[in-house]
Amino acid sequence: MTQWTIDGPEQLTFGTVDALDVRLVAGRLDVLASEGPPAVEVSEFDSASPLIVTYDEDARTLSVTYQDLTWEGLTSWLRPDRRRAVLSVTVPKYCRVNAGVVSAPAVIAGFEHTTHVKSVSADIVLDGVSGTVNATTVSGSVECRAMAGDLSFKSLSGELAVADGIPRRLKATTVSGRITTDLRLRPTAYVTLNSVSGAIMIRLPERTEADVTLRSTSGRMVSGFDELTEHSRPGVQSMSGRLLGGMASLTARTVSGEVALLKGEKE
Repeated sequence: MTQWTIDGPEQLTFGTVDALDVRLVAGRLDVLASEGPPAVEVSEFDSASPLIVTYDEDARTLSVTYQDLTWEGLTSWLRPDRRRAVLSVTVPKYCRVNAGVVSAPAVIAGFEHTTHVKSVSADIVLDGVSGTVNATTVSGSVECRAMAGDLSFKSLSGELAVADGIPRRLKATTVSGRITTDLRLRPTAYVTLNSVSGAIMIRLPERTEADVTLRSTSGRMVSGFDELTEHSRPGVQSMSGRLLGGMASLTARTVSGEVALLKGEKE
């Protein structure tokens, strides 16, 4: 096992990396899939504490973090602290990625295995990430581009936006954050979207095969698909129906947030 202490701009390269663990307080984080040698580049650094880089050649693991910044302790860093770095990490697309940020926006791109991201207030972009993805934020938003595979999203007030998504499974839960999804549902897709007061907006192609249920306690509901039928009873209103022959499953629930199912173009 080899360890480096970084207290300024620096660039390091490594051997094979199968798993990455990276945590940052402020600045910016890019974690990119690459066919070249795994590398860590710090282009800007302003911190009273150094970054610690640890590479275990036998276990094929790479870690970049501050000495006292743990996954469990991320939320405790919502206080003024001079720990800013602009960090770029490149590893193979099959690498397992764990990335945690406090207020540093992050881009995670091109991975195909397992990706875990955790944010306090920073926004995260997931670009072309497939496999299994778990995203947790307090108030930071998550934007997914060209999503494929499984995505689990949990937040208090952070928003989720999915563009050009082809999920196997998509489960999103937020209290007040907005959920916006533009999806093409494969036959086995299973999508559940839940919010308390945040709005949920879903766009599907005109020719989608899915069983759909929309439900809200007091929020407004609209649908661009005539196949859905409205149902109402005290305390609960819903719309449900089968689009074409049905196959995929789509459920959206809110307490007071609006739910909208929009019809996009034909595939």
